[in-house]
Amino acid sequence: MNQQTPLRARVFRGVRPPVTLPPDASVREAARVMRDERVSCILVTAAGTLTGIFTDRDLRNRVVAADLDGTTPIAQVMSPGPVSLEARASAFDAMLLMSRHNIRHLPVTRDGVLEGCITTTNLVRLQAPSAVYLVGDLHKQETAEGMAAVLRPLPELVWRLADAGLSASNIGHVVSALTDAATVRLVRLAEKALGPAPVPYAWAAAGSQGRQEQTAFSDQDNCLILDDTYDEAVHGAYFTAFTRFVCDGLNVCGYVHCPGGTMAMTPTWRLPVREWKALFRRWVEEPDPKALMLSSIFFDLRLVRGPKALFEAVQGPALERARQNRAFLAHLARHALGHQPPLGFFRHLVLERGGENANKLDLKHKGLIPIIDLARVHALAAGVAAVNTQERLDLVRERGGLSPEGAANLRDALEFIALTRVRHQARRSREGQALDNFLAPADLSPLERSYLKDAFGVVKTMQSALAHVFQVGRL
Repeated sequence: MNQQTPLRARVFRGVRPPVTLPPDASVREAARVMRDERVSCILVTAAGTLTGIFTDRDLRNRVVAADLDGTTPIAQVMSPGPVSLEARASAFDAMLLMSRHNIRHLPVTRDGVLEGCITTTNLVRLQAPSAVYLVGDLHKQETAEGMAAVLRPLPELVWRLADAGLSASNIGHVVSALTDAATVRLVRLAEKALGPAPVPYAWAAAGSQGRQEQTAFSDQDNCLILDDTYDEAVHGAYFTAFTRFVCDGLNVCGYVHCPGGTMAMTPTWRLPVREWKALFRRWVEEPDPKALMLSSIFFDLRLVRGPKALFEAVQGPALERARQNRAFLAHLARHALGHQPPLGFFRHLVLERGGENANKLDLKHKGLIPIIDLARVHALAAGVAAVNTQERLDLVRERGGLSPEGAANLRDALEFIALTRVRHQARRSREGQALDNFLAPADLSPLERSYLKDAFGVVKTMQSALAHVFQVGRL
């Protein structure tokens, strides 16, 4: 893969030296410095340490619009504790961080020492795709229809990311960040329309969004964790309307309603902490087929909006309960082995039979899902809280749950299969066809087919090892 593409360039290429002022400098002085230096932000430092950032937006919204005096110290109107990035990072890392936090200025440090600041304008000069701008535009919209218009270029963005040489893993993080931004904006619009929530809540994503592995529009998988002060009789109507607003809005944006109803607007998946704990306890202690299917969904939860403590009050006990229950892990391992890679004897590819996808490979259910399932079982056995598949494999390796070679092989297999799917979907999108996960082997070069067979072979080997470790044959 080309290591010299703009998105892989060191972020320091786009950084100008820092323009700084102390916290007690006045907003008038800050405005003059911004004008004279032709910058859109001031980095606020005290004793050489970055303490805040003051931007042109802060000047408009917090000073001029609030009718504050020009002598006001910038410490009163700055954004304290800004997100920052190491100079060794890439332009992609900057783009992803700015997209996740909906910011347009990012301080850059080297070993803790302030080096400068990169802006969205700098990223444009580095030819970075417009994910940052899409996130910014999403947060400006007042309707789901407006958000859908902003997200319309998403397929083109994926093409550009792939053409820029990004990995499938990186593309998944960018696309998922956009889904997160759409979710957060809809949550805010729901609160604006319905009023503040009567009790604290945490909005969590599952599925590919939860794992930060989205590569295109997909059906939504989400749920709501409510504080234990929740009373259905008192608060139920609010959260029924609230979750309907958000889920319907996501549907308008292109993230269609989950066919299985795994959404926060379904009462089953809108529960207080105590009831979520009871659900996870039942799934672990009574691992019937339905419990295993639901475990595969809800052990991939990731917080999108709300108090971290509320989310962790459910996730923490669930992870510990799963880690300690070897019987549950064995059943989950057997469930994971239900998805076999399409590789037969003598390394021939096993294609779909019958129907519109006959003679094609199912890259999702027989390529990616087996690796995702493997990583989940090993992560739960090792007590790993991460849900992204690549992160799970790395952390399990660090804890001794997988050999360095096994983890590396699975990472490589996952990346190759996922990137093959991204390129397949990009090709179909460019041709005006509906996106799918079914690839005709004839669309691959002989070398690509060989690599794909190698990837499937890795998965089969690691599945055999999983069955042995968890003694699946004794169930």
